[in-house]
Amino acid sequence: MNLTLKVWRQSGPTDSGRMVTYRVEDVSPDMSFLEMLDVLNERLIIEGDDPIAFDHDCREGICGMCGMVINGVAHGEQRATTTCQLHMRHFEDGAVITIEPWRAAPFPVVKDLVVDRSAFDRIIQAGGFVSVPAGSAPDAHSMPVRKEDADAAFDAATCIGCGACVAACPNGSASLFTAAKITHLSLLPQGQPERLSRAKAMVDQMDAEGFGGCTNTGECTAVCPKGIPLDTIAQMNSDYLKANAK
Repeated sequence: MNLTLKVWRQSGPTDSGRMVTYRVEDVSPDMSFLEMLDVLNERLIIEGDDPIAFDHDCREGICGMCGMVINGVAHGEQRATTTCQLHMRHFEDGAVITIEPWRAAPFPVVKDLVVDRSAFDRIIQAGGFVSVPAGSAPDAHSMPVRKEDADAAFDAATCIGCGACVAACPNGSASLFTAAKITHLSLLPQGQPERLSRAKAMVDQMDAEGFGGCTNTGECTAVCPKGIPLDTIAQMNSDYLKANAK
C-alpha cells in the first residue's frame, strides 16, 4: 500500500502548528496504524528529520494512551477500536489520511500528536476514597448485587480514559468519562457511602478544568472504543442533582 499522510506537527505547547504531508510506501495491510507511523519515523530519523511524536503504551487497546484524530474521527472510523488496534487493511491503497491530536482546551498539545490529559487525573482524584472496612475478605455473596447493576457497573468500569469522548464532542465535554468513573462505583454497595459527594466533587472538578457542557449529541459514545453508554451521564446528573439538593 502507498499512502499520503497529512500530519499535525507542533514543536511545543506555545508554538504554532501546521499540517505536513508525507508519502509512505510499501505499507503492509497487516500493520497497525501505530506500526505504520513507526516505519515513517524510522525513515525520518535516517533522513535527519524530527520524528512524529505520538503517545502509546500497551498497544493492546486497554491503556487509552494512543489517542489521535484520524480523518476527522477520534481513533478513526473503525467502531469500538483504539488507534493502536486499527489496522491498515481498513484503508484503501493510495488513500490520503489526515492525522491530528485531540482538540480541546483542557488537553493542551505537548508536541505533535501528544496532548496533556492530566485533567482526567485531577477529576479522578477529586472523587476521593471509597469507605471499605479493613480486615479479612468478606464471604462470597455477603453483599448481594443485582446482575443488572453488576453488568452496568462493569460496562462503566471498562472506560480506559483515552479522551476520545472529549475530542469528538462539539462542546469539548468530558461528561462521558466523568460519568463512567462515577457510575461504576455508584451502582455497587462499596460506592454508596460517598456516592453523592463523589458525584458533586468530580463534576465540579470537571467544570473547573474547563471542559464544556453536555448537550446530548451522542458523538462521545459513537467514538468510545469501549462503548460506554449515554445513560451513564443520566446517572451522573441524577446523583449530582441529589447532592446539590441536600
